[in-house]
Amino acid sequence: MGSVFGTDGVRGEANTEVTPELAMRLGQAVVTLLHEEGHTRPAVLVGRDPRWSGDMLEAALVAGITSAGGDAIAVGVLPTPAVALLTAEGPAAAGIMISASHNPVPDNGLKVFGHDGFKLTDVEEQRLEEVLDGAAAARPTGTAVGRRHDDASAVQRYVSSVLDHADVALDGLHVVVDGANGAAALVGPQVYRALGAKVTVLGGTPDGATINEGLGSTHPEVVAAEVVRVGADLGLSHDGDADRIIAATADGEVVDGDAILAVLAREAQADGRLVDDTVVTTVMTNLGFHHAMARLGIDVVTTKVGDRYVLEALREQGLVLGGEQSGHVIQLDRATTGDGVRTGVGLLRAVARAGAPLAELTAVMQRLPQVLLNVRGVDRARLDDSDAVADAVAAVEADLGSDGRVLVRPSGTEPVVRVMVEATSEDAARAAAERIADAVRSDLATG
Repeated sequence: MGSVFGTDGVRGEANTEVTPELAMRLGQAVVTLLHEEGHTRPAVLVGRDPRWSGDMLEAALVAGITSAGGDAIAVGVLPTPAVALLTAEGPAAAGIMISASHNPVPDNGLKVFGHDGFKLTDVEEQRLEEVLDGAAAARPTGTAVGRRHDDASAVQRYVSSVLDHADVALDGLHVVVDGANGAAALVGPQVYRALGAKVTVLGGTPDGATINEGLGSTHPEVVAAEVVRVGADLGLSHDGDADRIIAATADGEVVDGDAILAVLAREAQADGRLVDDTVVTTVMTNLGFHHAMARLGIDVVTTKVGDRYVLEALREQGLVLGGEQSGHVIQLDRATTGDGVRTGVGLLRAVARAGAPLAELTAVMQRLPQVLLNVRGVDRARLDDSDAVADAVAAVEADLGSDGRVLVRPSGTEPVVRVMVEATSEDAARAAAERIADAVRSDLATG
């Protein structure tokens, strides 16, 4: 079959790439692997976002699990972090989320969680691939065949878990919540209202046909405009499976994951929750974040782009807080993966406790203008060996000093080299980025 796992599970167009056949085989493979680990009748928890193809893939996944001798615990439409949480609570030995996150309606995907609620490691995914590519799964008969069980308590168990960690009353706070017509469309507003907030809802119709359609965290300008229109205090914009969040201030300014993480890091430090006064983020995080953390006496660990690498660093170093620009924020003392609803609660808590607008809190971080150029028509594989590009980067870094930053890397998905420069002004950042891009084009051209 070849590799089916990408950077975040299996993802692609539903019914052509992510097929019922693949879902069924994955369900069988997970159970087969659990049998190898000593589970006699393993239970696998299955959740999904509301997109139309979820029904089809859920049916196939359950068929695969039960046909291999496992029980399927179906929790219905829930955020990805809820599936991770409920898997870790047991009795399930593994969990699978059916979702394509922020992707459009035609796509879908499959994310697998271990019994501890964490996404599979590279080694675990490789072993699952081997089982998928191997012999057909065993086919038990009679009462050895698995059963499907529907868990009607799943939503409330997740909501209760989020509220247990909230420790704040949001009375008097008016928030606009964009649920992206996705997994948080109902759960998000339910949580914020339970804490006392007045909630205006956008994207609150999880009909399966409009998930992420002109809404959600990839369109934060929508919630920002609505905040201004209704005079709300702030806005929160979820993605389709609710593992990330982007915010907006009362005057309609978008607040990305860097600024959200900065606010939460300061809160965690004040609460004594920030282990070793250290936070984890990626190479794409704005230099302004690093300057803000330095002023607060908070160390920053930097990883490759991707929430899985942030999580890996958190676990390896025993830390609790990390995230990335896209709005994935991981609070490892409260969840095993990015959780947009928990992040939203944390941000609202910070606003309520400070008695100050979100814009005042996010002022802890002064963002440096950032320019990103995608250089096409070049051989990205030769980037590391290019002295000309290295010289251009060194010259720009010398000119910028501590007031700027350069990142040049090959794309992992496209035949391009990405050049990112941050500087004190956008003009300076663009001029520096073009200077490096010219060197890339000149030395790495394929034509």
